[in-house]
Amino acid sequence: MLSVLRKARLKDKEMRILMLGLDNAGKTTIVKMIMNEDVNTVSPTLGFIIKTIDFQGYKLNIWDVGGQKTIRSYWRNYFEKTDALIWVVDATDRLRIEDCRAELRGLLKEERLSGASLLVFLNKIDIVGCMSREEVRYKLELDNIATHKWTIVECSAITGHNLKAGLGWVVQDARDRLFLY
Repeated sequence: MLSVLRKARLKDKEMRILMLGLDNAGKTTIVKMIMNEDVNTVSPTLGFIIKTIDFQGYKLNIWDVGGQKTIRSYWRNYFEKTDALIWVVDATDRLRIEDCRAELRGLLKEERLSGASLLVFLNKIDIVGCMSREEVRYKLELDNIATHKWTIVECSAITGHNLKAGLGWVVQDARDRLFLY
């Protein structure tokens, strides 16, 4: 029923994307790079930032929500009508990968996020010694996810590497689920 209602949105061609992840993963830097803004002036997001971009004929409303531990309990306030979840992982943060997995697992159990596309942005791959795609896939137990269609894309928020490719996947997956054309 939910997918039928979403598909009824024939004319708006608009998607709501929720970008989450632990603090310092690079969420805001990714958004700034996508928006062609200066990435040298990024500070921790203490609440949320909404940015809108026209991408492949769709209006993407990207909700960048802070990832500090004290803020995470408020994430649920942003779940409504989410078409895609972008989960940003810091590829250099091996110490918190278990926290990262636990937070993602909790999100995927949320009914209001059911059916949303899941893009895992593996950020900071340009840093020597970072975790590989396979290592993160294993540690986050991504192969066990049956509730969401997902993919993992290696990226760099600083260079912009693969950011458009990741958004392209989100748009294609959401378009296939949500729109009748």
